Amino acid sequence: MIAIGLTGWGDHPDVYSSVTAAKDKLFDYSGHFPVVELDTSFYAIPSVENVEKWCKDTPDTFQFVVKAYQGMTGHLRDELPFETRNDMFNAFRVCADTFQRHGKLAMVLVQFPPWFDCQTKNVNYIQYIKQQLADYPVAIEFRNQTWYSEQMKDKTLAFLKNNDYIHCVCDEPQAGSGSVPFVPIATHEKVLVRIHGRNVHGWRNIGHGENWRKVRFLYDYNERELQQLSEQVHFLNKQAKQVYVLFNNNSGGHAAKNAKRMQQILQLEFENLAPKQLGLFGD
Repeated sequence: MIAIGLTGWGDHPDVYSSVTAAKDKLFDYSGHFPVVELDTSFYAIPSVENVEKWCKDTPDTFQFVVKAYQGMTGHLRDELPFETRNDMFNAFRVCADTFQRHGKLAMVLVQFPPWFDCQTKNVNYIQYIKQQLADYPVAIEFRNQTWYSEQMKDKTLAFLKNNDYIHCVCDEPQAGSGSVPFVPIATHEKVLVRIHGRNVHGWRNIGHGENWRKVRFLYDYNERELQQLSEQVHFLNKQAKQVYVLFNNNSGGHAAKNAKRMQQILQLEFENLAPKQLGLFGD
């Protein structure tokens, strides 16, 4: 099974009309795609009330990839807005439990920062994450090339498989140690593909200027690139029961268009979507 979606639902103008209220955007989104990445959970752990609303606003089969809070992944270093690390994980588990109770938790995405390299203390921390999130399927996304070096690639994949982690396969610019290669290998019955674009200049200039996030993910995949990516997704579908593909290249509004084109290439029809607006994407 292949499910295609986007990261977030609030910034994709092709998915809803210009008059759609913010509170209705998720419902409109779920008329086009069966899965979404909840990226706001990286910045603040959502309340149960919000999670309940999101679950209510989407079809029964709709799925959320919930991004782990940044304090859990090391992005905040030691500046945690919680009294203890246990308090932080407890709060996140309450959020994840709510999605899971509604049958809408595809996985928890744990995205580590670029400085999280392949060394023993970091392997131990990944195992600690697993203990804290033992009740959920957990996807691991690395942002440091050392995990996929010639010496470590096979060991990394074996570690993920032996510990029942979902491998997050990334398409992103090849821009030094803070980026990872595209490695289409599944280590679990589920596999996650995150498509970030190929803007090498934007990736290298992370953190420079007010709009660095917009620059970083500014990329429109051409037809040949989407055909090649679709072949890789098809290859992953032979390895895993469920393939989730998320387009994250939305700085210029390209993610939804690219996702719809991949859906056409793979000849996918998503069932049980919300009622769809007329006119969008030519539907």
